Amino acid sequence: MFEKSLFDLIRGLRNHKGSEREYIAESIKECRKEIRTNDMDLKATALMKLTYLEMFGHDMSWASFNVLEVMSSSKFKQKRTGYLAAVQSFRRDTEVLVLAENQLKKDIMSSSPQYIALPLGAIPHVINPSMANSVLSDLIPRLTHSHAMVRKKTVVTLYRLALVYPETLRPAWPKIKERLLDDDEDASVTSAIVNVVCELGWRRPQDFLPLAPRLFDLLVEGGNNWMAIKLIKLFATLTPLEPRLIKKLLPPLTKIIRETSAMSLLYECISGIIQGGILEAMEGTAEGEEVAKLCVGKLRGMMIIEGDANLKYVALLAFEKIVRSHPYLVSQQQDVILECIDDPDISIRMRALDLVVGMVNPDNLTAIVGRLMRQLRNAPIATAAHDPSNDRARMTEVTPYADDDSEAEDVLPHHEQRSDQPPPLPDDYRISVIRRILEMCSRDTYSNITDFEWYIDVLTQLVRVSPATKAASVVEEEEELEHSDDIGGGIGYELQNVAIRVKSVRSEAVDAAQSLVLVDRRDQMFPASGNGGQGVLEYAGWLVGEFSNYLTHPEPVMTSLLHPASLQLSSRTLAVYLQAIPKVFSSIAGNDQISWTPERKTLMSLLMARIIHFLEPLSTHPSLEVQERAVEYLELMRLAAEAASGTATGADQNEFTDPPLLLTQAIPALFSGAELNPVAPGAQRKVPVPDDLDLDAPINSNLQHLLSVADMEGFETEEDDVYAAYSEPIAAYAEAPAIATPAADRLDVPHKEPTSYQNAAEDEYLDPDIIARRKAERRERYKDDPFYIDPEADRGSGAVTPLSRIVRDGNRENNELDIDSIPIMELNLDSKASSSEHLPRSRSPRKPIRRVDIMGDETLGPAASDASREDIVQPRPSRAKKSLLEVDSSGLGALSLDDEGISNRKLTQLEVERKAQEDAEMKKALQEVERLRLEMQRASERLHVKEEVAVKKKKRKVRRVAVEGDEPVDTPPAEPEVGEEEKATPVKKKKKKKVKPEGDVEKAAEGAAEGEEESKVKKKKKKRRTVVMDEGADAPAE
Repeated sequence: MFEKSLFDLIRGLRNHKGSEREYIAESIKECRKEIRTNDMDLKATALMKLTYLEMFGHDMSWASFNVLEVMSSSKFKQKRTGYLAAVQSFRRDTEVLVLAENQLKKDIMSSSPQYIALPLGAIPHVINPSMANSVLSDLIPRLTHSHAMVRKKTVVTLYRLALVYPETLRPAWPKIKERLLDDDEDASVTSAIVNVVCELGWRRPQDFLPLAPRLFDLLVEGGNNWMAIKLIKLFATLTPLEPRLIKKLLPPLTKIIRETSAMSLLYECISGIIQGGILEAMEGTAEGEEVAKLCVGKLRGMMIIEGDANLKYVALLAFEKIVRSHPYLVSQQQDVILECIDDPDISIRMRALDLVVGMVNPDNLTAIVGRLMRQLRNAPIATAAHDPSNDRARMTEVTPYADDDSEAEDVLPHHEQRSDQPPPLPDDYRISVIRRILEMCSRDTYSNITDFEWYIDVLTQLVRVSPATKAASVVEEEEELEHSDDIGGGIGYELQNVAIRVKSVRSEAVDAAQSLVLVDRRDQMFPASGNGGQGVLEYAGWLVGEFSNYLTHPEPVMTSLLHPASLQLSSRTLAVYLQAIPKVFSSIAGNDQISWTPERKTLMSLLMARIIHFLEPLSTHPSLEVQERAVEYLELMRLAAEAASGTATGADQNEFTDPPLLLTQAIPALFSGAELNPVAPGAQRKVPVPDDLDLDAPINSNLQHLLSVADMEGFETEEDDVYAAYSEPIAAYAEAPAIATPAADRLDVPHKEPTSYQNAAEDEYLDPDIIARRKAERRERYKDDPFYIDPEADRGSGAVTPLSRIVRDGNRENNELDIDSIPIMELNLDSKASSSEHLPRSRSPRKPIRRVDIMGDETLGPAASDASREDIVQPRPSRAKKSLLEVDSSGLGALSLDDEGISNRKLTQLEVERKAQEDAEMKKALQEVERLRLEMQRASERLHVKEEVAVKKKKRKVRRVAVEGDEPVDTPPAEPEVGEEEKATPVKKKKKKKVKPEGDVEKAAEGAAEGEEESKVKKKKKKRRTVVMDEGADAPAE
């Protein structure tokens, strides 16, 4: 019969393409027959094939007993096959593990290191808590084995035992510690122990502080980069407990950073210095600054290495840790960090984005924001074609490349082709960038912003590059809109916050809000496709209403608020628009200095008619907020319309006629008064509750009667307009028809702008209309500056002087310079000092710094912390990370290797329960021991009495013989347990009588039956004693 080996099985799998399943089933069937034979070689071969097939997912748990048979073989090759199969197939609930335990212990005690290594490698994979204690007694002696390989494997196995049953580490720790402190120990064993100590150290670092001197010596000796990395990680957890280690560790770590060529060790040294608190502890000292500069310089070198994205990523991670203590050093490397923002790798881009948020300051804020906005403006929008999950060729199979190098670029897949164009940006990344820009600019109440006009332009530009969000219909619930991911709401909130807090730029903020609200500029201010940035309209509408007196064009704003397109907005934005309409109307019609002429009356009447026409359909809007505001302002406008129509105009144009008081005083008074200022989050809780306030008292005591009357009346008449308004559907509030626009107008025409040598030029991230407005403002500001050159003007923009006119005329074509016309100026050297005072200090005076007062939050009493703010999301407690090993290592956190420190620490719940259980068992065991001790004591007392009686009988006989033959000799009293040499020595009768009461006391302590037996013995003693007294003349009488 032909027997297949493992190589034959693999070769057959390759030859049976398309029918692998049938071939594997046939092979397993053959293995079932082979593994049941008595030939151990054939059985081991079949087991090897089953182990190979088990890696493909085919179960071999049915062969567990056969695995145990091969494990018990005396041949090393077969035994190794059996242990490999056990590691691959055995689980902690396998039934044959009970039988395998003896085999494991037997092989552990073998004399050959090769045989010992087999169970040491298998135990970590198959061990369970019931086997841990049993195997521990055999593993601990292996720590002193003569072979280094056995000692190393034993250390690792003991650690895996501790993961399953943490208590096994306590008896093994002294031996492991002894191996670590041995200077002559093999380097591989020491490295294994350091690895175990590092895994245990981050859980309970206080237990390993006594090992710091030895660990420091190992770090200084070096020679093993892997062990040095582990030691650095361990010291990073020990330095917070022992600050004196910082000065000790700094020289060797600095030496490694300067000399090592291994990037992994370099990064771990820098990370250890940061996490160990060395940088923070040495902050402010010359040595600490030197170390910080060294770390930053090495990290910069790691980032500029081309082609290694991993080094760039870990360098950004280290920079993110250093920026917390030394932000100014990290900000000096902003050139290489900002280059990572444009990296094709999205993970590197996100890390760089996190880093720039931490290193921002007033000096580099403009450059960083400009770089990010340039990326948002120039990069294309990612579509479904750019999603790797939609690339079927990438997900299913590998396409072979062509052999010709010239065609290599053509045959590359789309996701691997290199291009000079910036990579497309997905919407979630765009949202993240916009949020980081808002976070950087608004940090610490805008402490990093020096030019708020620039910030308002940035906010306007962010609206134009906002990604599209999910479309929201009018009938959506308010709760759903509150949780929508609309970045436009964040931009609008910042615009609103700036307008409220910074009064000096309130007019600029209102102008920006006005440009956003205007319908005719909607296509220019918002993205051409999608509904990105629509959430800003809610805050822009609030601004144009609250600060309507700052509006430069209130009539177009009112027209935009009343536009039919406003009905397509969300209910929240529409409610804000309704609140802004009467405010803007009051700013238009509330001027009492203009006479009430027929023209003005006509304009106001038409405007109020438009407002009433807009509000009437909204009185039945599905949103209660919109409906309530529409009804209120609809009645107000109707009253105003009646007052306007009832007020007569002036007959003579030269005669001043007072306008209606309802327009000039009543309506403006509704929205004027105290200015709205920012309020601290906890200010409302500090307002004292009035003593006479009773929240349980009804507002209207006759409410029930009013409700009952309203129910009785009903709405029965057909002439009831209110009933008709609420019962008959009106289609006016439905979505307005979309205005059709040509397809060519909706296309985004790519426009490539020339790059500038400056890092953050405004023309690279701001739109042309914003740049034109800023240039116009700059030209107006410097129109009287003789040193300002306007490149776009035909003539100089500065003040015209005789010298400048001569030079300008001479530069024209066909015009000779008239030298005689140059005026002669008198040079007075004596008045040098006086004339220098009038000279300007700089050739080109900069824009005068505008003093900005940022309004703080109003509160009562001392300011409270922001911990209770609802708008601040508190970090969620992170879940414990699952161990990479198969077993849970959380139990090691409660294990203390220091017995003295157990009583001084707070016990965990598990330790309390375990201690209570141990105390109960100990109490029960002590009771059992006490019971057994009493029983043994009573039995001993019974035996003691019997022995005394037997000794007394012998003494009587010896004494009687001695009295008959010899004279009594005075000897000291002897104990009852006398030897044979003292039997012939006579004893005085007084000593005999002292034994008598002892026997009585013992006899009283015994039971009734024992007392009867002793009484019989006593009678016999009396008879013998009388005989002795008769024969012995010197015997005392009783």
